[in-house]
Amino acid sequence: MIGFWERVVFAVRCSLSILFRAAIPDDVAQRLLKPAAPVQQAPVAGAPAVSRLKEAERPASDTFDRAVQMLALLQRDGRLIDFLAEDISSYPDAQLGAAVRTIHETCRHVLDHYLELEPILNSEEDQPVTVEAGFDPATIKLIGNVAGEPPVRGLLRHKGWRVKEVNLPPLPQAAGRRVIAPAEVELP
Repeated sequence: MIGFWERVVFAVRCSLSILFRAAIPDDVAQRLLKPAAPVQQAPVAGAPAVSRLKEAERPASDTFDRAVQMLALLQRDGRLIDFLAEDISSYPDAQLGAAVRTIHETCRHVLDHYLELEPILNSEEDQPVTVEAGFDPATIKLIGNVAGEPPVRGLLRHKGWRVKEVNLPPLPQAAGRRVIAPAEVELP
């Protein structure tokens, strides 16, 4: 069984990874998912998704700077980076629980304010779903005993998330575009 705090760390890491890379970190997926057979993804015919095209058209530095900007907003309002960088092993669970509640609330507010998220599959988790032929493997990951060709029927384990709309403020023009949080020096 995976401990509560390890699950909290996994949840935060997965959220950020899905937000910025559209993928779950490999080490987290390997730890949590134990497929009975090797996972085979069906090839997808047709053009790449529109979001991928727009991403490829943008300069790499702008994409990088936007990711840093989102981290900066999560740090500014929710102190998320401070929390993740802290060694929390010495704190009692009650103290961590109180801290996590505040961090969760403020980081969720940041997400709600700057991003509009939507589930990839709009069904209830742990309910049967059908994955049709030609599905996009970037949006649906088949796990478990994957055999045969789609359409396939299985249980929805996670709805998935995608960004429907981004409302980030304009990027600053100065060199501080890659600063998540400035160092603070208190003068006497």
